[in-house]
Amino acid sequence: MADVEAVPGATVDARLTEGPDKASPPADPSRAPGEMTLVDHLVELRNRLVKVVLAVVLGSVVGWFLYVPIRNMLLAPLPLGPNGEPGLVQVLAPGDAFAIALRISVIVGIILAMPVILWQLWAFVAPGLTDAEKRTVRPWIPLALLFFVLGVGVAYLVLPAAVGFLLSFTDDRLVGNLAAGPYFDFVTTIFLAFGIVMEFPIVLFGLSRVNIVTSERLVKARGVSLIVIFVFAAGITPGGDPVSMLALGGTMYALFEGTIFFIRRTGR
Repeated sequence: MADVEAVPGATVDARLTEGPDKASPPADPSRAPGEMTLVDHLVELRNRLVKVVLAVVLGSVVGWFLYVPIRNMLLAPLPLGPNGEPGLVQVLAPGDAFAIALRISVIVGIILAMPVILWQLWAFVAPGLTDAEKRTVRPWIPLALLFFVLGVGVAYLVLPAAVGFLLSFTDDRLVGNLAAGPYFDFVTTIFLAFGIVMEFPIVLFGLSRVNIVTSERLVKARGVSLIVIFVFAAGITPGGDPVSMLALGGTMYALFEGTIFFIRRTGR
C-alpha cells in the first residue's frame, strides 16, 4: 500500500500501459495475409492511372514535335489539286488548326504509350491470378501490343482507298472542299478504332480460361460470329464506307479463326 501511495496513479498508469488497449487491433480473420483492401486497390489503381497519363503526355510531346510530317502523311490520300498540288483541307475557325495539332499529338501519344498502358493493366490484374494463370496470360501482353499495331497498320493501308471511295461521289456540283476538323476526326477515329478492336482475340482467350467460351462453342457460332463481326465493323467505321468495313471485318474474322485454333491447342 505504501508503494502505491508513494506513486500516485501508478495503478491507473499500469492499467493503461499493460491493458488490452495497448495492443494493436486484431487482424481481420477473414482476410488472407497480404490481401489488399478496397482502399488499397483504389490507391493502386490511381497510381497506375497516373503513370498511364504521364506516359501519354510524354508521347504527346513527341507527337507535337512530329505533328507537321504526320499531318502531311494523313493528308496524302486526298486527291491532288487541279495544278498537281497536294490535297488541301481548310480550317473554318481560328482555333481549328491548334485543335487538330493537339488531337494528332494526343493520338500519337496514346500509340507510343501503349506498351506502358498494357504493362500497367497487367501489373494491376496479375496479383489476382494464380501462378498457372499468370504463365498462361503473360505471353499475350506483347501480343496485345502486336494486335494494336496491326490494327493501326491496317487503318493506314485502308485510308487511301476509303477516302478515295468516299470522295468518288463528288463532282463539279458537289465539290469536295473538305474541312480540316471533320477530316482529321475521321482519320484519327479510324486509327484508334482499328487498333482497339484488334484486341478482341485476347478477350476471347481470357473467356476461354474461365470456361465461358470453348473452341467447340466458337466453331458452332462461326456463322453468327461472321455476321456480328461485319455488322460491328460497319457500325464502328466512321465513314461508313465498304472499304474500311471489309478490311476491318476481314482482319477481325481472320483473327477469330486464329483464336479458335489457339484455344483448341490449349485443350479448351
